[in-house]
Amino acid sequence: MTVPSERREFPGFDGGAWIADVAGPEDAPTVLLLHGGGQTRHAWGGTAKALARAGWRSVALDLPGHGDTAWSVDGDYRIETLSRDMARFCRDLGSPWLALVGASLGGMISMSLVARGDAPLIAALALVDIAPRIEAKGVDRIVAFMRAHPEGFATLDDAARHISAYRGRPVAAHPRGLQKNLRLNAAGRWVWHWDQRLMNDENHNHRNDPAFFERALAQYGGPLLLVRGGRSDVISEPGAAAFCHTFPRARFVNLPGAGHMVAGDANDAFTASVVDFLGDVMPSSTPAAGPVTGAPEP
Repeated sequence: MTVPSERREFPGFDGGAWIADVAGPEDAPTVLLLHGGGQTRHAWGGTAKALARAGWRSVALDLPGHGDTAWSVDGDYRIETLSRDMARFCRDLGSPWLALVGASLGGMISMSLVARGDAPLIAALALVDIAPRIEAKGVDRIVAFMRAHPEGFATLDDAARHISAYRGRPVAAHPRGLQKNLRLNAAGRWVWHWDQRLMNDENHNHRNDPAFFERALAQYGGPLLLVRGGRSDVISEPGAAAFCHTFPRARFVNLPGAGHMVAGDANDAFTASVVDFLGDVMPSSTPAAGPVTGAPEP
């Protein structure tokens, strides 16, 4: 079954607009998909459409400073700022049943957001290869990847080789598909479709606060899922075990064939794990009104 997806603009980020692809019934429980740093809303592969086919309303959003969403005027991409603005975006969605699926940076924003008093109640939270405590070596490798080639690439093939070196495997799709993640600048170079200021020291260092993320997540008592890429160097096996010990209510899924870019490495298995989780804790048939629990468990 083909589910139409509509590109929509939502007002409100730094004087500009948020851009999202929206699919599924308007009155259904909403799943907000927040991609990782340096990605765009297209990173979710078939997940957004699969959720819509299963009856949820999926919203795949370009994060601030990424893709077609507005970029910050003053370059402020601190977690506090992003979660504050995301809380306002979530309120504007107007859904009484809202789940967050956050990968990497999107997961950091989600962890911060669920503890905010100005955010709507979150019916479910899925973290995709991200947790309060992550491996420094894996993070350093991401930072090096994102800070490399600020001048861009001469060809899409060059960009594909850079991505392949990071992922440790060839890019399976045709390099033309990378046009969703890069744009051709006035100098004829392919540059990433995200604001380079995202990775400056002020913004990046603000994300390195595991105690803050643990405190924030401890305030959230709703259903919780951690999906780890089995080859990830950002969430180690001991790190995942520690997370599950700290948050014993969490459901844990390990996808052996995936790295940190879980949705891109193992989209079918990833999608199935999210659909199974949401089917249990926020079914697509959930009434449009009713209680949502977001308070800590006793």
